Amino acid sequence: MPKLTVDTQFGPLTLIEADGAIVGLDWDGACADDTPLLQKAAAQLRAYDQGTLSQFDLPLAVRGSDFQKSVCAQMLAIPFGQTVTYGAIASTLGVPAQAVGVACGGNPIPVIIPCHRVMGAKGLTGFSGKGGVETKVALLRHEGAGGFLI
Repeated sequence: MPKLTVDTQFGPLTLIEADGAIVGLDWDGACADDTPLLQKAAAQLRAYDQGTLSQFDLPLAVRGSDFQKSVCAQMLAIPFGQTVTYGAIASTLGVPAQAVGVACGGNPIPVIIPCHRVMGAKGLTGFSGKGGVETKVALLRHEGAGGFLI
């Protein structure tokens, strides 16, 4: 699978492409494959990092169960700079909040599918990307959604 690493304030982020869609984003590697989609995704990721892009426009393919895909669709609907709770997503899908938490933790395309915008009922919770909660806080602050920390 072609991969391209983009340096950002959140660390080096590696975009992964398969079958004409972005299928993953990881915090490791130093890859420099060159495809039109990876170049487009890299440009959007750089714009997000620079604060000039608030919504990605890329073909995404979530590999996982139908439930994983439905949770990812709910996360994609969360506007830039806003947060929702696991419970709110769970209520929409008619499932337990813990199941939503597990699906968020298994998000294959973090940042682009904004699992960092999902919070626990009592506030900040974990993050599966490199740096854990600190990276989640950095992403939320970047989007102006860090007010809950005060």
